[in-house]
Amino acid sequence: MMTVFILAVGVIASTSDAYNAPLLGDGIDGNPATEMMNRYFLEQAAAFHAARAERYETLKTPENIAAYQKMMTAFFLKRLGGFPDRTPLNARTVDSGEREHFRFEKVLFESRPGHYVTGLLYLPKTPGPWPGVIVPCGHSANGKANDGYQRASMLLATNGIAAFCYDPIGQGERYAYLKADGTPEFGATLEHTLLGVGAILTGTNTAAYRIWDGMRAIDYLQGRDDIIADRIGCTGNSGGGTLTSYLMALDERIVCAAPSCYLTSFDRLLNTIGAQDAEQNIFGQVAFGMDHADYIHQRAPKPTLMCAATQDFFDITGTWNTFREAKRLFARLGFAERVDIIEHDDKHGFAQPLREGAARWMSRWLLEQDRVITEPNFDVFSDEEALCTPDGQVMLLENAVSVLDLNAMRAQSLRGKRAAFRRGADDDAFRDKVRELIAFDMARDAKPEVTTVGGATGDGRHVKYLVIIPESGIALPAALITPDAFTGDFVLALHEAGKDAVVGDDGMAEALLEAGHAVLAIDLRGTGETQGAQNPKGWRDYIGSNWQDFFFAYLLGKSFVGMRAQDIAAAASYLHDQAAACGKSLRLIAVGGATVPALHAAALRPELFSHVSLRDGIPGWDEVARTPRAKQQLINVVHDALSWYDLPDLAALLPENTLEIINPHIPAF
Repeated sequence: MMTVFILAVGVIASTSDAYNAPLLGDGIDGNPATEMMNRYFLEQAAAFHAARAERYETLKTPENIAAYQKMMTAFFLKRLGGFPDRTPLNARTVDSGEREHFRFEKVLFESRPGHYVTGLLYLPKTPGPWPGVIVPCGHSANGKANDGYQRASMLLATNGIAAFCYDPIGQGERYAYLKADGTPEFGATLEHTLLGVGAILTGTNTAAYRIWDGMRAIDYLQGRDDIIADRIGCTGNSGGGTLTSYLMALDERIVCAAPSCYLTSFDRLLNTIGAQDAEQNIFGQVAFGMDHADYIHQRAPKPTLMCAATQDFFDITGTWNTFREAKRLFARLGFAERVDIIEHDDKHGFAQPLREGAARWMSRWLLEQDRVITEPNFDVFSDEEALCTPDGQVMLLENAVSVLDLNAMRAQSLRGKRAAFRRGADDDAFRDKVRELIAFDMARDAKPEVTTVGGATGDGRHVKYLVIIPESGIALPAALITPDAFTGDFVLALHEAGKDAVVGDDGMAEALLEAGHAVLAIDLRGTGETQGAQNPKGWRDYIGSNWQDFFFAYLLGKSFVGMRAQDIAAAASYLHDQAAACGKSLRLIAVGGATVPALHAAALRPELFSHVSLRDGIPGWDEVARTPRAKQQLINVVHDALSWYDLPDLAALLPENTLEIINPHIPAF
């Protein structure tokens, strides 16, 4: 039983006083209400971690390890939405030169038609051919021009290994969002997450675009006569460590790998800094049991070096737990020496000891030379010297295609599949598919636990304070306001900002009460009193302040659309019983971001509502995927939804003349 601390009794003088104190007061089970969602997710994640740990202990033989690898890879590829066919790279060297220790080429290629990748290729001065290493960048604003990534690449070239460091999307010369003057509009992690909105809707991920760029970078290296095609490595730091982990797990051509300052464990990550930007979260991977260690397991027994920093924000305890798990798995295969770790007592970053460790690892496994490598004081390129394009951004090239364009094209390609599914599925089958995609449990809202925690009277109305518990760990504060002249219906009123926005001076409650309706205002999970703490990155204006909660849910295979639709159905089930007892109907009104889960609840439980009004919501997800600057839409996307349905398809499920849609639009910034 959840313990809820409240303070909610008294006499009200006006409607705005109907909510006059936090209903959850001192919190839930002795914890702040703002921590409710994080605690809820952590509890579920812990069960998945435990199940994964138990499964790991069954991996004892090469045969069951191979089966495990195959299963993990299949899951990973499915969640990424697959990859496109290979198209001509149209690679060209736009400039070249040499420095004291190496030669270099500036390279431009197309990982997809019109989707340009810029990179610096560092070449040894010794006779070729040479092994080749791709160096995906971390979240540096200047991408490949970052000092540490340059030095790592130069160090490899100085020691007989070609290194290709390329710009990721949203960094260096590959920003999708540009100001009028051609300069970047947003930082890397924000851009990656904005791009992730359309990607998620279409069943892919920002990571998929970045992984494909890396795979095509390998294609580029293998297509050169001076690169030994079967001696390919990969190393990168931070976000580049993420991409190194993904690439080494999925691309069998990578002989050896050295991810830096990324690998920890989801248990430690989620209990410390929380989920990160879009590309670092694969849908349902925690629920499935795919942890950071599995990026190493998937390639076992290929050589892998973990580079780590003691004071990293990626928790070092999780890093060591992952290393021990990988070491044991490699030992079971008879190749314990092929996985190792180097820890530098410093903060997050590709520091010199880590760069040197990665270079020594590449030398050992690609050159078969086990030697000490130390880094000279290189003369690095300036940002301007590192440019591969005339104007410093690929999107200023003629006919260039960004991930925004690719998302829109993918959304358009899904229209036929969506229409075919709808034609072939009756309403019941369609609802079943929607329930599956949003993880909606029809049985859960049948009898929600509802507790009256106080009340107040005055100004011609009565307020009953409620806490609705739709499932264990979730407490939804609510206020049911009934006018003395109760001549209308019951109305479940929802706002993206919570119940305050409904019952406040500018809210909709006053007009409804004046018309004789009773109003139930509720904080859906993650709104109002249960809104999580503001994230310091300042992304609120663009994707909302609860983006980390979204990605935690995403890792668990959940969506806020589904969870909030469950909240709405639970509250409606309770209120419908109240209405039926006095011969009245139940209406649903939702505003802004609350319209998406409200429409889902109404479409899945149409028998609960006599009328549904959606105000200031979006017209559909297809338009979101095609709108570059759609504002605060992350919280209301569902993974792969556009393969199966869009919001107008849901609207068509409601009985005729019961749905009212007012001012649908895509908010912009």
